[in-house]
Amino acid sequence: MNTVYWLTRSEGDLPAGAGWLAAAEVAVIAGLTVPSRRRDWLLGRWAAKQALASWSGLSGRAPGVARLEIRAAADGAPEAFLNSERLPVSLSISHSGGRALCALSEGAAVGCDLERIEARSELFVLDYFTHREQVLVASWPESDRPLVDNLVWSAKESALKALRVGLRADTRGVEVSLPGIETHDGWRRLEVRQARNGQSFEGWWRAGDGYVMTFASPGRLEVPERLAG
Repeated sequence: MNTVYWLTRSEGDLPAGAGWLAAAEVAVIAGLTVPSRRRDWLLGRWAAKQALASWSGLSGRAPGVARLEIRAAADGAPEAFLNSERLPVSLSISHSGGRALCALSEGAAVGCDLERIEARSELFVLDYFTHREQVLVASWPESDRPLVDNLVWSAKESALKALRVGLRADTRGVEVSLPGIETHDGWRRLEVRQARNGQSFEGWWRAGDGYVMTFASPGRLEVPERLAG
């Protein structure tokens, strides 16, 4: 059974200055000239470092956030380092609408995604969803369509991040289903299956404050646990 831990942060949580960034991260941010991309990158890194600093695996080591570094692997997936030593965690980062989400797991690979709940076009659904997913979203009341459209998209992104391919892959190569079994604190199950080989991902989703968040991981996944931050 795999456990995923998570934390969110908003733009207002970002500290002033760059003292919390590692030297290599300072070099990366210097190359990001588009303000929105720069903001999202910083917010995602801040959320990830706050999550890592709260993680029990670092208990007793009390690292300063500048000693923590989030590097992009060759496939683009984020990886966590402390004093240049790779930490034994799977890490995933997402951001949307001025908010960032970080998920980490000590077990199997994990993917997370955060989406602001807003209207998606019919063309978007036709282009990126499988036929079964189109039938699924059409079965929801019209008033819930912004939620379910973003939920299905988010679950796809979470699974593709767990596969470490992201949106380089065809989003129709994975298919989302929603068993609809609710557990405590508003979490509900989701499932994602890879069309090519039938690999399945178990996950969870929850909506609130105008956002929907999803998590996905191969095999059995426990209810996500929020970190103290």
